[in-house]
Amino acid sequence: MNNYTVGVEQEFLLVDPDSRRPVALAPRVREISRAPGDLDVQGELTPFQIEVATGVTSSFAELDEQVRRGRRVLVDAADEAGCRLVATGMPPIGEAGPPPGSDDPRYHQIEYSHRRLVVGKGACGLHVHVGVPDRAEALRASNKIRVWLPTLLALSANSPYYEGEDTGYASWRSMVWSRWPVSGPPPEWDGPEQYDGTVDALIATQALLDKAMVYWDVRPSEDHPTVEVRVADIPQLATEVAVLAELIGALVVTEPSEGRVDDSVLRAAYWRASRDGVDGLAADPHTGKLSPAFDRAVSLVEHVEVALRDRGTLSTVEQQLDWLRHNGSGAARQRRSPDPESLVDMLIARTREET
Repeated sequence: MNNYTVGVEQEFLLVDPDSRRPVALAPRVREISRAPGDLDVQGELTPFQIEVATGVTSSFAELDEQVRRGRRVLVDAADEAGCRLVATGMPPIGEAGPPPGSDDPRYHQIEYSHRRLVVGKGACGLHVHVGVPDRAEALRASNKIRVWLPTLLALSANSPYYEGEDTGYASWRSMVWSRWPVSGPPPEWDGPEQYDGTVDALIATQALLDKAMVYWDVRPSEDHPTVEVRVADIPQLATEVAVLAELIGALVVTEPSEGRVDDSVLRAAYWRASRDGVDGLAADPHTGKLSPAFDRAVSLVEHVEVALRDRGTLSTVEQQLDWLRHNGSGAARQRRSPDPESLVDMLIARTREET
């Protein structure tokens, strides 16, 4: 099957070019961005972040072109606003002083209900939407993807630093995001009725204000006929974004080859992926046994090989995996910088490298 559609939302950090600290210029960047009709520029939870979404794409070439063009639009707008666009899961250097306030009533509502969970400088992820016929199919896709979520996280890990220090994790963003009451891997679903009942019960507890706060790493979209996969850090390079989205699309249309996984073991596999990324060890979500994380990534490509071959993208994905093997994850590449300032400069350059 090679006719699935894919769209992505890329979240970026905005930094001052001199201090390299996050800068609250998202409203200005959005105001002056010149996005064509197939791209959509939006603000995020904090004014340090900006997002660009592609349109619906039906081929890898189309997706790749829109991902690059979206970055170029934001790079140009950030430059004009006097800041720089950075593709990293968490700010490597914190801002000076307390974060500025927001005039967004929803932000204040979340701040009141969830309190210090809202404090932060901007966690930036990659959200991948894959077209599905209906919500029931979106939930079936969620069930199929669950076992591979730690591998997708490991492949994307790009946030080892926070507040100028190495956290010891390849994806600190995923650890920060896991504090929210509804986050991480979703439950195994029996169908839309169970899903809706669970979400309604969570809203009744006020852990969720509304359905937009369903922060599981896979969820049926409330606004589009898609399943949305939200597990990944924002990768440094546009090519990494497109290939990761291609893998996720192939997973959605590939039948599962493994049975259900225990929720507790899956959460532990998540933790291992957050810590080690693709450069260390991975936990098997079924058995907990450890093996090289890169071997698990190879198994993922083998699992979706037929779908990738049908799309004509198998060699592209394999080449990117080989590149990753030799160059390391985004986290490993960040750790090669000699100091936090040089790291931010490297990330600025990498973010615009393929625009």
